[in-house]
Amino acid sequence: MADYQTIRSVGAGAQTAQIDAGLRAHMNKVYGLMSVGMLLTGGVAWAVGTSDALLSIFRDPVTLSPNILGWVVMFAPLLMVFAFGAAINRLSQAGAQLFFYAFAAVMGLSLAWIFKAFTGVSIAQTFLVTAISFAGLSLYGYTTKKDLSGMGTFLMMGLIGLIVASIVNLFLGSGALAFAISVIGLLIFAGLTAFDTQNIKNTYIQHAAHGDQEWLGKSAIMGALNLYMNFINMFMFLLQFLGNRE
Repeated sequence: MADYQTIRSVGAGAQTAQIDAGLRAHMNKVYGLMSVGMLLTGGVAWAVGTSDALLSIFRDPVTLSPNILGWVVMFAPLLMVFAFGAAINRLSQAGAQLFFYAFAAVMGLSLAWIFKAFTGVSIAQTFLVTAISFAGLSLYGYTTKKDLSGMGTFLMMGLIGLIVASIVNLFLGSGALAFAISVIGLLIFAGLTAFDTQNIKNTYIQHAAHGDQEWLGKSAIMGALNLYMNFINMFMFLLQFLGNRE
């Protein structure tokens, strides 16, 4: 009996070690995909935003007011997120990854104007502050023993309200409302960074035993997309406070 218990304990320990190694590889893939997406977004945004000829395709280079194509590019990432969520089960892992990179490129087009509106130094400083904050929040979500699942519903409700308020303020142009949106939005996406990181970790642990590598691969892409969006939104809201206008 003692030998059986010993064998079972060793087996359980080996399985736990295997899951831990798999989880590290999974999280590395999530962060790796996210990083490639960020580089793609930054490269596209810089290339378009520093060229008046390219920027004029989407916005007036002087007033930065969007034209019709600019409005399309502005809302395209939001529509692509909904489409990705609806279609991911029908996509292959390679197809899902390609969609993510296409989304990152389109996001770069929508953010290109910041290189015309803000100084390069303030953009770099804001990016650094965002990266440090994101790393701390994501690390907390990964390591905390506290269950953050209760935050999910509250944060998603806040996110929906934030999207509606942002769309309304596109037409109102209220400075006070824009400031409130930036503050609340920063808090929401900070909370989502910790929540999403823990959710990615827990989802992997729950499904790792099934051995469905295709599903786990697409799960990593979806996790990268969620963290990517959290980072981008934190960056944009912080830029409203830390960015120096040209």
